[in-house]
Amino acid sequence: MSPLSPTDAQQICTTYTKESGSNFYYSFLFLPRPRREAMYTIYALCRMVDSAVDDPPPSSKPLEVLATWRQEVSAAYQGHPTLPVTISLAEHLKTFDIPEQLIQELITGVEMDLTINRYATFSDLYPYCYRVASVVGLICLKIFQTRSPKAEDYAVALGLAFQLTNMLRDLYSDAKENRVYLPQEDFQRFGYSVEDLLNQQSSPALTEFMKFQCARARGYYQQAHDILHRLPASDQKALVVSEIMRGVYSTILKKIETQNYPVFGPRTRVSSLQRLSIASGIWVRSLFTRHAAPSM
Repeated sequence: MSPLSPTDAQQICTTYTKESGSNFYYSFLFLPRPRREAMYTIYALCRMVDSAVDDPPPSSKPLEVLATWRQEVSAAYQGHPTLPVTISLAEHLKTFDIPEQLIQELITGVEMDLTINRYATFSDLYPYCYRVASVVGLICLKIFQTRSPKAEDYAVALGLAFQLTNMLRDLYSDAKENRVYLPQEDFQRFGYSVEDLLNQQSSPALTEFMKFQCARARGYYQQAHDILHRLPASDQKALVVSEIMRGVYSTILKKIETQNYPVFGPRTRVSSLQRLSIASGIWVRSLFTRHAAPSM
């Protein structure tokens, strides 16, 4: 068989991203085509790597699958990939200077889920959040082509905010899978146990625990917002897609707070219409606002 063409590989990545229903898809729509297609490819790569651990096929060996992904990523950089997503990645590497080390570190983060299911402190949790979320933001900067080094601080803070938001809305479902990401020291501090969580026990202790965690996540959203204000206007414009995601994910966090922390209810979501409304609103404001960043 002849190798898949970059065009066909890109189409596979694009279709995969569109069918994912991800919050990220709506933000990608506002990018110029070359960057949009690169983001579809990066999203597909991240999602497929993550699925190797979170949703492994029967009889698969996730550790071996991740090792294969590591090899394929290296092959993309060496010019001989074999999988659709890495064939597409290799094509985008001709335009965008994405360090291989970042993608490999992302895989390291995903791999942590195979060996760690509890984190004693937030300091212990931080490297995981950095690898599976902030690193993705740093990859995106290479596609958005920001220039200020401070944009990296923005990406790191925003990635932490996104990951903490995901952990908050999936707290119970993750616990049922024996994954409790939020720090054990915080459970102890507020007098709420993992056993209470698994038994679906609502209590004032749970409310205070969630309030504390939401405040931590909101702090990282605010940190990203503050950094954005200090970036050059060209970088602010380049980061509009990230700001759209900040708008969507901070709305999810706000819903968790205003709905009194629905840990045991349906997963907190933002409707497609609301996502498009957030995205278009931030995009339009970016066209008329040269130096001001979108509000929280």
